[in-house]
Amino acid sequence: MRCTVFGTGYLGATHAAGMAALGHEVVGVDIDPGKIAKLASGDIPFYEPGLRKILRENIEAGRLHFTTDYDEAAEFADVHFLGVGTPQKKGEYGADLRHVHAVIDTLVPRLRRSAVIVGKSTVPVGTAADLAERARGLTPAGLDVEIAWNPEFLREGFAVHDTLHPDRIVLGVQRDSRHAESAIRELYADMLADEVPFLVTDLQTAELVKVSANAFLATKISFINAISEVCEAVDADITLLADALGYDPRIGRRFLNAGLGFGGGCLPKDIRAFMARAGELGANHALTFLREVDSINMRRRTRMVELATRACGGSLLGANIAVLGAAFKPESDDVRDSPALNVAGLLQLNGGTVNVYDPKAMENSQRVFPTLNYSTSVAEACDRADAVLVLTEWQEFVDLDPHQLADIVRAKVVVDGRNCLDVATWQRAGWTVHALGRNLAEAKAS
Repeated sequence: MRCTVFGTGYLGATHAAGMAALGHEVVGVDIDPGKIAKLASGDIPFYEPGLRKILRENIEAGRLHFTTDYDEAAEFADVHFLGVGTPQKKGEYGADLRHVHAVIDTLVPRLRRSAVIVGKSTVPVGTAADLAERARGLTPAGLDVEIAWNPEFLREGFAVHDTLHPDRIVLGVQRDSRHAESAIRELYADMLADEVPFLVTDLQTAELVKVSANAFLATKISFINAISEVCEAVDADITLLADALGYDPRIGRRFLNAGLGFGGGCLPKDIRAFMARAGELGANHALTFLREVDSINMRRRTRMVELATRACGGSLLGANIAVLGAAFKPESDDVRDSPALNVAGLLQLNGGTVNVYDPKAMENSQRVFPTLNYSTSVAEACDRADAVLVLTEWQEFVDLDPHQLADIVRAKVVVDGRNCLDVATWQRAGWTVHALGRNLAEAKAS
């Protein structure tokens, strides 16, 4: 089949390459000529494991190309995916839908055949119905333009796998839909042959599935971090507690890793937009708990600064601090609302000399926090450090040899912001270990 993907950021570029990998002919569309030129050359403006490979393979195979020309895109296909960004509005909780509206306003009048426009962006519930009404007023006479919603469930670092091997496909369609389901079934035929669950819903349910999933994950992360605060108050161990909870099949162990909390370009802004939309619908009381979820998450960053201060003897003034990790999660270069980078900035504001190293996110970090010191390796970041903070759980950091690192630092003090280190190994090597939700330093001293 032929399809287009409007928006070639993280979501759009991944989906376009994924559809081409399934054997379809795909055109990626964006208004940014620089981004289009980079993608057309087989490069991507962000880090995502495996994406550059399938991008180049499908460009070379002639199944994938990119353009800024809406007329070309309108003529090319009858199925158009919408994958533009929906950032948080400045000074508000709600989502900014300008880019979504712009695609509809620019594409629909150019259509010369009936088409299906399939949204993948995360949007407030009710957006798809509004877009259907918007498209109706712009559709050329005699044509039929349907709006459908097929939310994405991509995990950064695993986006290629999640695109080609999703754990479910959700498709929201208009009540009078005639073409959307058959078109999507044909596009995703290989996945459906592998018995991936396929759920057809109304538009508003499809929109709510994505934001509800994100709200649940955020709630689970903040729940264990709230319990972590209680553990610290009574000298309990949050890691062992989470292990015990995880054996309960109703709860599960995933997303029960207490630590610095969540960040990135999705969870924080999506739960805030969800709260804002609920308020607009008169259902604001239903989601008031998400305010506390957000508050707990942001509080972890302050708590991390307090823990680092304690690890440095009660003051950050003059302390030389190594920060390992800047991306909001491993296997990503995304620093949007990154807890790690935010903490690094706060440490500097409190008087510390901060040296940051991340395997992939250095360039992005420097754009956001140009005043921090950036290193090219773990060894450089840790040189004469009074404390080493692990704030993103890259495998490179998890596998560090504390004996080798001991010859570089000034003080053998490590602060585990993700509860990802083998504490016993570090302690046997003579290190004092601090971690959120675990009074490890006190336990060793006693």
